[in-house]
Amino acid sequence: MKLVSHIILHLAANALAILAADYFIKGFSFAGNFKDLMIAALALTAINTFLRPIVRLVLSPFILLTLGLLSIVINAAILRILDIFQNPLTIEGYKTLLLSTLIISAANMMLMVSAKISYKKE
Repeated sequence: MKLVSHIILHLAANALAILAADYFIKGFSFAGNFKDLMIAALALTAINTFLRPIVRLVLSPFILLTLGLLSIVINAAILRILDIFQNPLTIEGYKTLLLSTLIISAANMMLMVSAKISYKKE
């Protein structure tokens, strides 16, 4: 049950983060409907849940050497992959990619912190 609620929370956070990036960042645009937003959020959630831990494990020595800055590059690469495969999502330029990566990463980080706090209360 925790896994299902975890995935649903990440799905909602990623959908809201995509909308926030669309609203705040010039050059980041999401031109789809609610169904397209849910598909993009589901794809981002799946990539973050299954692919990112493997990549981070393989690249962990380099992440340590760069004091964690490589994590931002990994997250940006994941977002760029999502941009390539999702037609309603458009990211123009590297500055836009970096800023949107920071917004989406911050949203996921806030979700992780709040989830850990709520699990400690139970």
